Amino acid sequence: MPAASILIKPTSANCNIDCKYCFYKCLSSNREKYSLGFMSEETLELLIQRAIAYADGSLTFAFQGGEPTLAGINFFRKALEFQRRYNDKNLIIENTIQTNGILIDEEWAKFLNENDFLVGLSLDGPRKLHDSARLDAKGQRTFERLMQTVDILRKYRVNFNILTVVTNETAGKASAFYKFYKRNHFPYVQLIPCMDELGRNSPSARNPYAVTPEAYGKFLCQFFDLWYEDFKHGEIMDVRMFSNLAQMTVGYPPEECGMNGCCNCYFVVEGDGSVYPCDFYCTEEWKLGTIEDSFSGLLQKEAARQFVEVSRHVAEKCTSCPYRALCRGGCRRWREPFVDGKPGLNYLCPAYQMFFEHTWERLHRLGRTIIHPGSAVW
Repeated sequence: MPAASILIKPTSANCNIDCKYCFYKCLSSNREKYSLGFMSEETLELLIQRAIAYADGSLTFAFQGGEPTLAGINFFRKALEFQRRYNDKNLIIENTIQTNGILIDEEWAKFLNENDFLVGLSLDGPRKLHDSARLDAKGQRTFERLMQTVDILRKYRVNFNILTVVTNETAGKASAFYKFYKRNHFPYVQLIPCMDELGRNSPSARNPYAVTPEAYGKFLCQFFDLWYEDFKHGEIMDVRMFSNLAQMTVGYPPEECGMNGCCNCYFVVEGDGSVYPCDFYCTEEWKLGTIEDSFSGLLQKEAARQFVEVSRHVAEKCTSCPYRALCRGGCRRWREPFVDGKPGLNYLCPAYQMFFEHTWERLHRLGRTIIHPGSAVW
């Protein structure tokens, strides 16, 4: 049995803000049912039982959405109660939650701190950039409320990270992003390129916020330059992508599944208890089953096998690429549309080519500091 990570969507695609680029709203709009409902306590209890039976050593429950806090704080209290009740294997259990932060108040922050939740807070940089796409259901801006949430999380010493979606509109603002994070002393940042999903209302409409390879490549290069200069002088902001790549240069495994080179079929559990191999694929086509099944049994399903197997295909251009050891072809979702039933070249390949050409030597230099701390020659 493996260590396991289960991604849970307790409120399905339901959310209290209306981000213009949201991939899950686009995905949900193109399946038979937009929302698969709010998760019941009975479903939650069975899910936790099944997950504990499946895992060995450690187990992570990652709550996402939609907006998971809409399930209410008592839902999460129940989750912890079930974890304690059924953890007869003495697993190390960790909980994370990805949130837009709108509902986080002092009660929530105290709860998150006392129960060691790691919080991912969606914040797209300074006010003007954040509010360009992250509006609430009434079209109101959300930046000010998010910064109040930052203060509350810090007051209660909640461990939180910043997650930022880079759109084509904001990709030219790398310096503004970096200075904002530095000014606010955010220690950990994750950068996510905005994907070209199908539209919410029309299958032919594309996401106008999707970042182009050229724009994203330039953004990464500019952001890395600013980050690297500060890193050299001991001002360390942990940017997940950069840290992970540096670790990979000296043999550490990738943290992000998109850096593995193939899919591993982690489990996503929707609000109704249905299970999927990845949250980019929570659709009827890729439904593996429900939590009535065992997780080990779900792995044996033909859909799970196909999902992993097809991702192993390597695009011809990748075979001779000097950066393949770190890039590994990228996430399967970015390699669509498939050609002859196989994933093609990563849409963002030109961005990563640009980035690696710009940073290759410095990434390896950073990697050597992991093995030999204090010996860096910048």
